[in-house]
Amino acid sequence: MKTEYKTKVRATLFEFLQENSDRGFSAIDLLTYLRLNIEGVNKTTVYRNLDRLCEQGIIYKYREPEHEGWFYQYSKEHSHCNTHMHGKCSLCGKLFHIEDDFIIDFQKKVQKTYGLNIDFGKTLIIGVCQNCNKL
Repeated sequence: MKTEYKTKVRATLFEFLQENSDRGFSAIDLLTYLRLNIEGVNKTTVYRNLDRLCEQGIIYKYREPEHEGWFYQYSKEHSHCNTHMHGKCSLCGKLFHIEDDFIIDFQKKVQKTYGLNIDFGKTLIIGVCQNCNKL
């Protein structure tokens, strides 16, 4: 029975990740979703799974300036989220992987000019996305 519970939690967790693949989420968001679908899920289970998924590169962990605590995003095919920057739309909440070559040039320029090494795993650019700009 315990294995069945773990499998159901994991399957439901991945269902949540896929449904929210272009949005950030908190541990509380995930806990709420799991509790709606599975009886008896606790915070420890959620945090343990989030830590494991971060270590495996399946999700990306970041902070948002306007909120306390950590936020997460499903990495999908972007398993090395610490090698590129991320952007977030301040209106709709959509998250973007910014992997263009100009980012490397920007990183080198900042390092040379200011002596600052950018930690892409903790860098979030906030703006308004193309879709929201059309509104």
